[in-house]
Order: sequence, then structure tokens, then C-alpha cells
Amino acid sequence: MEEFRYTYNTATAIPKRAHTGVVGSGDAEILMEPSDIGEVFIKTNVEGFQKTWEEVVERFMSDYDVRASIHIHDFGATPGVIGLRLKQAFEEASS
Repeated sequence: MEEFRYTYNTATAIPKRAHTGVVGSGDAEILMEPSDIGEVFIKTNVEGFQKTWEEVVERFMSDYDVRASIHIHDFGATPGVIGLRLKQAFEEASS
């Protein structure tokens, strides 16, 4: 099990919490809630992919600039699934 934490100076506040996905084979759970800063916490059972995580999170944060606390619980999801779940959570938290 690996854990990562990333912090960002971000501007786009969200009004409410959101939850997408499940912790299950090939999927991931995303919890997103309002925060004073942009921060991402990742727990994954797949080791050796820190660079990939950095790239996926950087792309999402550069596209959405969201000021939120984001918790990702991964169980072998692909980068595409992670990106989709992050976008789903942002849309839910923004509506």
C-alpha cells in the first residue's frame, strides 16, 4: 500500500461535498469536500506508479483549479478511470 499527498494553490471553491466510485477491483473512490487549499490524498494498493499519479493529479488540477480536499482510495484503477472519477466528483460538488 502506498500513500501520497499533494498540495496546490488553487482558486475554484466548491459549495458542497461529493462522492464518486467505489473501492473495488479496477475502480477507485473519490471523496471531495470544500477546503481552504487544494490538497489531494491518495491511498493505492498498486505500488510503483507515483509518477503516473503525479501526472493525473497535475492534469486535473491544471484543468479545474479546484480548492478542495480530495481523497482517492484506489484499487487498481487506470489513469483514465481516475480522471473520470475526479471529473464526476467535481461536477457533483459544483452543482
